[in-house]
Amino acid sequence: MRDALRGEQRVDPDVLIERLQAIQRFLSAVDGDVPDAQLVAAHTVVERAGDRLALSGRHTVVALAGATGSGKSSLFNSLARLDLSPVGVRRPTTGVAHACVWGPLDGAVRLLDWIGVLPRHRFVRESPLDADDESTLHGLVLLDLPDFDSVQHGHRLEVDRLLGLVDLVVWVVDPQKYADRVIHTSYLREFHRHKDVTVVVLNQADRLHPTELPKVLEDLRRLLDEDGLGGVPLLPTVAVDPNGLSGLRAELERTVAERQAALRRLSGDVDAVVADLEPLVGPEPPSSKPGDASAQELNRALAGAAGVPTVAAAVEGAYRHRAVSNTGWPLLRSWRKLRPDPLRRLHLPGRDPDAPADSLVAATSVPDPTAAQRSALTLAIRAVADLGAAIFDFVYWNKAYDFA
Repeated sequence: MRDALRGEQRVDPDVLIERLQAIQRFLSAVDGDVPDAQLVAAHTVVERAGDRLALSGRHTVVALAGATGSGKSSLFNSLARLDLSPVGVRRPTTGVAHACVWGPLDGAVRLLDWIGVLPRHRFVRESPLDADDESTLHGLVLLDLPDFDSVQHGHRLEVDRLLGLVDLVVWVVDPQKYADRVIHTSYLREFHRHKDVTVVVLNQADRLHPTELPKVLEDLRRLLDEDGLGGVPLLPTVAVDPNGLSGLRAELERTVAERQAALRRLSGDVDAVVADLEPLVGPEPPSSKPGDASAQELNRALAGAAGVPTVAAAVEGAYRHRAVSNTGWPLLRSWRKLRPDPLRRLHLPGRDPDAPADSLVAATSVPDPTAAQRSALTLAIRAVADLGAAIFDFVYWNKAYDFA
């Protein structure tokens, strides 16, 4: 399911840029005609996408988001293998975002400036302490966000701002509050168009009895399906045990290696904006103009009355007849010579290439139109005439009204 969700859905940056340019053209076309309040999201996405695409494409920004006590700061420190973010159960614990960058900081500084992480809250995971297995995470920018349920309103606003900028979100829930209404209705449900850049982890899984863990995961999966997040990765984690992070770490390594998270996030943002703008766009113009059906019917009636279907069938038969006569099996060629050429039966042998251009073609044996074909031609001509008369009346009376 995970491979089907992400692996085959690579986003072409050129296509993404073309979609953004189309939104920009739309915004320019409706400027002054549509209330600005209905276009705020579109302007925001165009500006944000332009900024993100201009920044480092070698780095993937992943945010750990969760409620107080879910253990996201412990996960952050365990993944970094350093004590970087304060851990606690009191509110509020994490008041500002902390960032850890794996690998060289080149290119990540401007990205962190754009995200808004203060320099004193930035850490680099490149030192003699690094083991070989840390190289698989080079390019990862991991953020520990403030608690979204913090009693400090400013913390919640900061979470909402950062969630609009990061490439991938890891939602951290715990066995006690995984079904909390706030996280599902206010956050997870809003990410249904960003399923391919969403991961959910059930942290503190060691607090559950081995027989209870599958039941809780099954119930959490049901809630995610109801939120429109069916198929997103759901992983149990234990921050205090390195082995309890293997699944999440593998997910992060794969995401960093693909370097698609930023493009997928922006593509999801564009999808959401297009869906919001759809009511402002009129129906598609008809593919055919009024009168096309009548003209086509007249063409078919004229062709039938002129014997075009008969000649076309004869040309097809003659092509096969002459092909077999020239290239077929010798016995079959001799047998073919005993059968008349379909075109010659209509006295249509084809023009002699050596004949003068103005030479006459002998009268053919194409049958005269039948009564049904003549009737169909009459009806088609009458339909075109009626349409032409209706158009003439419309133009004439409109001009007369304007003159009056």
